[in-house]
Amino acid sequence: MFSLGWFSTGRDKAARDLLRVVWERIKEGFIPAHITYVFLSREPGESPESDKFLYLCNELNIPVLYLSAKKFAPELRIKEREIWRRKYHQAVYELLKDKPSDLVVLAGYMWVVSADLCEKLPMINLHPALPGGPQGTWQEVIWQLLEQEADETGVMMHLVTPELDRGPAVTFCRFPIRGKKFDPLWEKFLQKKNQKGLQAIIQEEGENEPLFALIREEGVKRELPLIVYTIKAFAEKNIKLKEKTLCDAFGNPLSGPYDLTASIENYLKTGEW
Repeated sequence: MFSLGWFSTGRDKAARDLLRVVWERIKEGFIPAHITYVFLSREPGESPESDKFLYLCNELNIPVLYLSAKKFAPELRIKEREIWRRKYHQAVYELLKDKPSDLVVLAGYMWVVSADLCEKLPMINLHPALPGGPQGTWQEVIWQLLEQEADETGVMMHLVTPELDRGPAVTFCRFPIRGKKFDPLWEKFLQKKNQKGLQAIIQEEGENEPLFALIREEGVKRELPLIVYTIKAFAEKNIKLKEKTLCDAFGNPLSGPYDLTASIENYLKTGEW
C-alpha cells in the first residue's frame, strides 16, 4: 500500500486538523494509503501546541519521530544557518531512513529543508498561489495579487527542491477573485490605492483590509481539500514521480501539473469527498 511520511512542527490547531482529516480519509478508504510515520521538529514539553499534536498522533496510533530544531546546535544555527540546516536534516534522515515512504508531505513544517534531504526524499509542500504565480509567504502573495490587480489565484502543491518555493508544481486548483462578492471590495480597494498607495494600505490595515481578507478566506477553504486530493491522486497512481519527473498512470511525463479544481469545487459545494 502507498506509504506516507508526514513532517510537521505541530505549532497550531490547523496542523492537527490537517493530520486528522487525512487520517480519517485513509481510514474510510477514500485515500488508499497509510501513514508510516510523523516527524515532529519539536520534542515533548517544548510547546503546549506541539504536545497536543503528539497526543493526537498517540490517539491515532501513528508512530512519531522527533528532534527539536530549536535545541539542535543553537549557536551553529545563529552563526552558520546553511551548515546547521544540513547537519540538522542529516540527523533527521538518520531517524527515519529505515521507515521508507513513497511520498513525504510537509504539513505545517516551519523549517527550510536541506538540499541533501530534498534529494533523498520525495517531498511535497503547499504554496498559496497558482503555478507560476507570486512567491513568498501567503501575505506576500496576496499583496502581490492586489498590486497586479489580478483576476484569479489558486493554491498548489509543489515538489520540495533546494530552491525555496520554486519546486515544480504537482497539483493545483484555481479560483476567481473577481465577480459578485469581490467586485465591490475591488472598487473600494482601488479607490484607496489611488489616493494613498499600496504601502500605506499595508501599514494601516494589513491583513484586515477587506479584499485581502476575502482572498485569504477563499484560499484557506481550498488548502485542506487540495492536500487530500493530491495525496489521493498519488496513492491511486493517477500521478507518479519518476526520478523527480511528474508522470501519468502509464509513466508518461505530464506536460504540466494536475488540475484538481473540479474535485475541490465539488467538495466545497457538496461537503462530500
